[in-house]
Amino acid sequence: MGLTAFLVNAGNAHGTWPTPRYHSLLLLLLFCAAWTVFFSSAYILWLADNKQHILANVASSIIWLGVTLVLWGVGAGILHFTRGGGNCPNSAPISRCRQSLTVESLAWVETGVVFLTLCWTITTTIVRRDTLDSRRIV
Repeated sequence: MGLTAFLVNAGNAHGTWPTPRYHSLLLLLLFCAAWTVFFSSAYILWLADNKQHILANVASSIIWLGVTLVLWGVGAGILHFTRGGGNCPNSAPISRCRQSLTVESLAWVETGVVFLTLCWTITTTIVRRDTLDSRRIV
């Protein structure tokens, strides 16, 4: 989230957006990062609270993970085709091109982590059919 926020701030301060679409995609990825931090923190608090919340059950977890997967996947996929510069072969070690490449890489990693978490949640739920809420999985 920090690097994406830095790129948005630097682009706004200096007006150095390659395209308006790139600016919108960085804002989408910043939203995805905030969304992930908010909902992962909420789930951790619900698990620590030890009460049954409607949003802490397995079905809700699968829905929220699915939404998060779509957000990260769409953001990473569109950024891959929008971002210019390729692998930044002639760029300085700290350049806008390499920072943009890092944001794209982290978006793909987050997509993979959310996908694996979703698969794990579904598999665990199928194996343990008596699971009523996500606290029993942990």
